[in-house]
Order: sequence, then structure tokens, then C-alpha cells
Amino acid sequence: MYLVTGGAGFIGSAVVRALVRRRASPVVNVDKLTYAANPATLADLAGHPRYSFEKVDICDALAVRAVFERYAPDGVFHLAAESHVDRSIDAPVDFVQTNIVGTYVMLAEARRYWMMLPRERAERFRFVHVSTDEVYGSLGATGYFTERSSYDPSSPYSASKASADHLVRAWHRTYGLPVVVTNCSNNYGPYQFPEKLIPLTVLNALAGAPIGVYGRGENVRDWLYVDDHADALMAVLDRGAVGETYVISGRAERRNIDVVEAICALVDEMRPDTELGARRHLIRFTADRPGHDLRYAIDAAKIERELGWRPAESFESGLRKTVAWYLDNQPWWRHARADVYRGERLGTANIT
Repeated sequence: MYLVTGGAGFIGSAVVRALVRRRASPVVNVDKLTYAANPATLADLAGHPRYSFEKVDICDALAVRAVFERYAPDGVFHLAAESHVDRSIDAPVDFVQTNIVGTYVMLAEARRYWMMLPRERAERFRFVHVSTDEVYGSLGATGYFTERSSYDPSSPYSASKASADHLVRAWHRTYGLPVVVTNCSNNYGPYQFPEKLIPLTVLNALAGAPIGVYGRGENVRDWLYVDDHADALMAVLDRGAVGETYVISGRAERRNIDVVEAICALVDEMRPDTELGARRHLIRFTADRPGHDLRYAIDAAKIERELGWRPAESFESGLRKTVAWYLDNQPWWRHARADVYRGERLGTANIT
């Protein structure tokens, strides 16, 4: 039995599906169901004998404790987080509360539970903390982040995740809690909330709406298909060393403008519109956001060498699958598009 926090979100739901379907593991999904969580993401698991759901805020220590006592998990995948950089600029307090305070609560309750386990189960228990490469700040034109990179976060989001990472390591060094930390590059794939670059571009291209690109689109991101990320986390659970960090990447660096143009070409191919013509003409360059890191790139040699993990998807194959999924699954994203997030630009507030 495994406990997954944030399992109704984008990456969390991929982890839940991997555990239930490919690992035949019982899973309890702990999720507050904030704006970015969609219960329909796991609708196909409703009623599954190995799947349970608990609507719980990870900042609520008593509720979290009750989940541990009821389900007695063999491990935790901690993914619950506020994760959108632009929203962190407008409302940083939410990121401090969920990403820092929530992680503290999860660690404290996991330790309380772990200390009461019989020795054999305690030795098997793992707390897998899922973080981001954004904690390392920005790269120049060359170089890569590794497990030894210094922390240098630029946004309230990345600073809150960096704080969480430090808490997790402290709970291992101080209390002996068996943790493993992972830092991943930008994820993409099915079920991603449409405020993020790739799904937002797909939906705007489909609708014939302007496609905003920060600056001149020169910022570089290293992309990772979400199911490949879930596979990497399974490898970390099975073979990762306690107290270690593993950085995870699809080895797919792309400029933002190149990603957007590739999406436009795929939507043109899959949903041609003679009136609109080529969707790349919808691209509009906008003022850059504050603290916009120039480049992220990860050297994933350690997880490849020590755990034998490799991504199954290239960026081209993963992007094609992703665009096709959004075009074929309009009911899933229409609720968020209509009622939660209409595609407006975020991250422009002047916070003092």
C-alpha cells in the first residue's frame, strides 16, 4: 500500500495509475482538490479495489495522521504542491503554506507513523519527495544541473520547493526518516492543467486564439514526458538509496518558441482549418515575466547509471501523443477552461 499526495493532479495521477495498473499496488490518493486537481483525471479508477481516495489538506496534521493510521502505507510519494510559477508571483502565500508547511506536516506525520512500525516494515518504508529543477535557478548557454548543483531559486514557487527539499533532507539527517529526493525537469503529457505552456498552446491553437510567448521565446526548458517520470519514480522507490537525490530528465532541451511552433504544426496537421491557416501566425510575443530563468537542463546520468532508468519517449513522440490527447479529450479540459482558468495571463502583479 502506498500513499500518494496530490494524486488528482497531473504528475500525481500518473504515479497513481502506474502503481495501480502496472505494479498491482493498492494506493490511497490524498488530495485537497484545489483548482488544478480534477477528479475526472482518475475516473477510470473509480471503484477499483486497489484505489482509495481521501479528500485531505496536507496542512491538516490530524487528518493526515488519520490517513496513515487507516491505511498503514509501505511508503509515501509526496507530490502535493502549488506548482505554477506565474501564480506564485501573484499569490506567494499559497505556495508557502502548501509547499513548506504542508511538507513539514507530511514529514512529521510520516515520522510518527514510521517510528511505530515493526522493524522489518520500518526498514522497507520510503518517503519519496518529488521536487523540481527550478530550485537550482538558471543556467547559461552551457552546463547542466546535477545532484550536486547549488540551490539558487528565482521565484516564490521555486523558493518554496527548495525549502521543502531542505526540510526533507533534515528529517533524514536529524531523525533518520528514510527519504529519497527527486528533482525533475519540466513535465508534459495528458491531464496537465491548461495554464501550463504546452496544453495552453494546444488549446489556443485549436480555438484560433492568440498564443502568448514571453520575451522572444528564447528561454530553454528540458522536457520530460509524464509517464516516463512516473516510471523513474518507480525505479527510485525500488532501487534508490536512502538519503540520496536523483535528478530526472527527458534529455529534451527546447527553446519555448520551438515548442510552441511544433505544437502549432501538429494542430495544423491533426485539425486543419483553412480559414485560420497556419497556427504559427497566432503567436504573440509579450513582456517577460519577473525572474524568468533563462535555461534549465539536467544531466540524468546518475539515475540512468545507478537505477537503469531511461525515458521511453522522445520529445517528438511525446509531444505528438500529448497534442492528440488534448484534441481527443475536450470534455476533460472544458470544465477548467470555462470555469477555473480562461487562459488569461498570470504573474504580472506587483507584490511588495
